[in-house]
Amino acid sequence: MKTVITALIAGIIFGAGLAYSGMSDPARVQAFLDITGNWDPTLACVLCGALLPMMIAWRIQARMHAPFADAHFSLPGTTKLDGRLAIGAILFGIGWGIGGLCPGPAVADLAIAPQSAILFVAAMAAGMLIHRYAAS
Repeated sequence: MKTVITALIAGIIFGAGLAYSGMSDPARVQAFLDITGNWDPTLACVLCGALLPMMIAWRIQARMHAPFADAHFSLPGTTKLDGRLAIGAILFGIGWGIGGLCPGPAVADLAIAPQSAILFVAAMAAGMLIHRYAAS
């Protein structure tokens, strides 16, 4: 139960941050990617603003034996960069550029603007299912 409550609180804070910063608006994200047109640097400011809290979080995590709401940390077991990772990152970037959404804002937009997010979330879920069955 502690894990569910912690995830709910984190999700609410994350969603509120997305909404407040405007990052749940696909037009704003696409304007950031439009470097030759009417470029909007807001996303860069949000990303830079996330660096300091994340650096602090990694420092704190390194000193902890276990996370607050679980028995152990679930960190990646490898740092290997390979073709699968590169292709996945490229596909993610293409989808992000076309849709103006990535997974976090897309899920948040289901509550804010579901008509524009539902197709993206459905395609994202289909991609995850295809990966699950193709990888096994």
